[in-house]
Amino acid sequence: MSESVRVLVADDEPLLRGSFRVLVDTAPGLTAVGEASDGAEAVERTRLLRPDVVLMDIRMPGTDGIEATRAIVDSPGTAGTRVLILTTFDLDEYVYGALRAGAAGFLLKDTSPGVLLAGIRTVAAGESLLAPSVTRRLIAEFARLPHTHRAPDTSLDGLTGREREVLVLVARGLSNAAICEYLHLSNGTVKTYIGRLLSKLRARDRAQLVISAYESGLVSAAHRTGA
Repeated sequence: MSESVRVLVADDEPLLRGSFRVLVDTAPGLTAVGEASDGAEAVERTRLLRPDVVLMDIRMPGTDGIEATRAIVDSPGTAGTRVLILTTFDLDEYVYGALRAGAAGFLLKDTSPGVLLAGIRTVAAGESLLAPSVTRRLIAEFARLPHTHRAPDTSLDGLTGREREVLVLVARGLSNAAICEYLHLSNGTVKTYIGRLLSKLRARDRAQLVISAYESGLVSAAHRTGA
């Protein structure tokens, strides 16, 4: 990307929020355009500043990060803004809800500065950031939810057998490289399959593919210990 990525930092802890802003501002190609101390302010500032990425805390007073993410993604004026959630291990129960709300990815608050900056660039480029460790927690949360009596889903009827195989592996948290190795396919072929899945399932990103795989019943809780 030739232009600087504009980032809004939303966190209710002033010290942490300030630290993230300084980190972003000192990184090449990134610019912190503002801060927000709660979800409602994050939505308001996003509408005003139109950042490329919102670095969003989940647990904030009033409007939390999940509701703020939903408001940002669902609004035509801010739908182009990508939301990167910062979470901690004790917030696992929120992962599924935030993905359903439209978050582009997750990082843990104890991640290294380099990984955080790379994550911001990743989601700004239109990719999703869903590490296998987060995917496993998502799967565990999905298994806990009362979906045992959901009606049969026909949204996957248009997928080929190979596309279903790739979708299962994506839902298990495998990277493109790992899928290539598992299915003995080239990187270009796997990218093509991912693109077709995104188009056919009308998914925004890889995270939404994971949701589709579980909500359709293609992948069950029995897969949670997969690769």
